[in-house]
Amino acid sequence: MAKPQISYTCQNCGAHSTKWAGQCDGCGEWNTLQEEAPLSAGPGKALKGGRGRKLALTDLSEKEAPPPRTASGMDELDRVLGGGLVPASAILVGGDPGIGKSTLLLQAAAKFAHAGLKTFYISGEEASAQVRLRAARLGLTDAPVQLATETSLRDIMTTLDEERPDLVIIDSVQTMWSDNVDSAPGSVSQVRATAQELTTFAKRRGAAVILVGHVTKEGQIAGPRVVEHMVDTVLYFEGERGHQFRILRSVKNRFGPADEIGVFEMTGGGLAEVLNPSALFLSERGEPAPGSVVFAGIEGTRPVLVEFQALVAPTPHSQPRRTVVGWDGGRLAMILAVLESRCGIPFAGLDVYLNVAGGLKVSEPAADLAVAAAILSAREDVAVPAECVVFGEISLSGALRPVGQTENRLKEAAKLGFSSAIAPAGGKIRGRDGMSLREMPDLTAVVGEVFGAG
Repeated sequence: MAKPQISYTCQNCGAHSTKWAGQCDGCGEWNTLQEEAPLSAGPGKALKGGRGRKLALTDLSEKEAPPPRTASGMDELDRVLGGGLVPASAILVGGDPGIGKSTLLLQAAAKFAHAGLKTFYISGEEASAQVRLRAARLGLTDAPVQLATETSLRDIMTTLDEERPDLVIIDSVQTMWSDNVDSAPGSVSQVRATAQELTTFAKRRGAAVILVGHVTKEGQIAGPRVVEHMVDTVLYFEGERGHQFRILRSVKNRFGPADEIGVFEMTGGGLAEVLNPSALFLSERGEPAPGSVVFAGIEGTRPVLVEFQALVAPTPHSQPRRTVVGWDGGRLAMILAVLESRCGIPFAGLDVYLNVAGGLKVSEPAADLAVAAAILSAREDVAVPAECVVFGEISLSGALRPVGQTENRLKEAAKLGFSSAIAPAGGKIRGRDGMSLREMPDLTAVVGEVFGAG
């Protein structure tokens, strides 16, 4: 019999290698390759045991009822889940340590338990007394949630098979270990095996399973990417420790729209829902100042207004700094290059700082024009009018490209008291909701007409 080939797996990204190396070829991390037991190569040339059963095939035209959902009563959580919790679904929740994942899920467990679901909360990181203290602080001691602390996957699966819960929360998947995998808890093999077993249980028993996952220093859920493919929904809990806002963002959802967000505010009594995030993100905005621009964005299906803040100052260093918080640094470099190449505005010898107020992370290309306006406002020391919102995508030629859902952006801005907007020309706009819209063909027009720079 051929000797099974030794395999080495990166504990950071899950990449495989047939030999050990000091640095992983996949992610570039050092000393993360560990030897793991070889996996089965699968069936041989012929399957043993006779014929299998014939599959039931259906047409694409067959209609099925949508899956039933259980609403928690937390509108922001239900929005991100696509309308509520779906039975037999597996959900993976990731976030930085201490951001509030356990607090959110304990509040959600209490809500679902009050809604009639048999709910289990299994913690592998904290003792039962610690979880009870948090529940007492949140005022959830009367919730019919069953609590356990265990890390052995075999014991957990035995309990779940006997008790038949409707909802299981595992906090966290990196602390669980399976006794048939020869590696330490938290390793790639253990995380993969644990997630596979719990996801299979959810499909087999019709229960919903929520897994809490640690994140790496890059902000991605630790462990192999295959874990994100196993589950039905992947949620990220984001936020800055210095801000009270927390964003629950859906990056994958088989039962609803992806990129949907729910906004929460961290208070002394737990996480409170923010039903109007635009007003909250702009609540600390004072008088109009150079470098401050309000962007009308879309997060999922929800329009959100957020403030971009820019500062341009002479640099004391030989290499100017480009510092970004809440946005893509590469896209900032592209916009600076377009301003310099197409509009003749130099930034050599100038430091550029860009910040998204409130701790929100914006990834929408429609924010290009708002960023350019904030940088120009800071450089020219000219404030953008307080009642104006800005949105639009910038191409490398300097032209402005229309963006989607313009009506929703204008409607949200009008609802919060804004009266004018700067946007690309050529967009299909049916209603303006009383907004005065200044349509610009390219970035040069914005520079000349709005700021008088060039």
